[in-house]
Amino acid sequence: MIAATQQLPHPQGTILPVLTWPGTRATRPHAGPLARAPSVLPPPPMTLSPTKLPNPGPLAPLAKPRQFVIQGVTRDGRAFRPSDWSERLAGAMSSFRPGGGVGGISAYIGYSPYCFPRAIDGVKCVIVDEALKGVEPMAWDFVMNFARDNGLPVAEICLLPDAPG
Repeated sequence: MIAATQQLPHPQGTILPVLTWPGTRATRPHAGPLARAPSVLPPPPMTLSPTKLPNPGPLAPLAKPRQFVIQGVTRDGRAFRPSDWSERLAGAMSSFRPGGGVGGISAYIGYSPYCFPRAIDGVKCVIVDEALKGVEPMAWDFVMNFARDNGLPVAEICLLPDAPG
C-alpha cells in the first residue's frame, strides 16, 4: 500500500525520510513503523488567522497561594520571646521578593510581601504567603520549621484589604 519512501532536504541541511502514499505529495516526516497507515498520521498543521483563534476550552482557575499566620504565643499562653522575634524572622526573609532581591543604589529596607510582621489583637505574628515556597523552597521550610521547633501556632488565614478612607 505504501508507494515509496523518499528523502527530502531539511531547511537546515540534513535529510529526513518522508513517507508518501499514491497520489499524495511528500510533506510529512516518517514517524516510525506506526506511520505506515494514513489513519495514524497527525492532522495537517493548523493555520491561524489573526482575527480567529482556536477556542482552548474551559480552563481551570489558577489557585491563589494561601497565606498563613504564625502567632507569637507559647503553649502555656505567654508571649513568645524575644519580643522582636516577628521583625527578626521577617527581616531574615526580606530578600525573597517578586523579581528577586534588589541590590545596589536602588536597594531599600523593607519586608518581603511573602513574609511580614503584623500585630493581630495585640499578639505579634508573622504572615507568610505560600508563594514563598515557589520563590525559594528552603526559605519556606525555614519559616515553617521555626514555628514548629518553637511550638508556635500556625493557621491558614485570608487577609482582607484595608477599608478605603
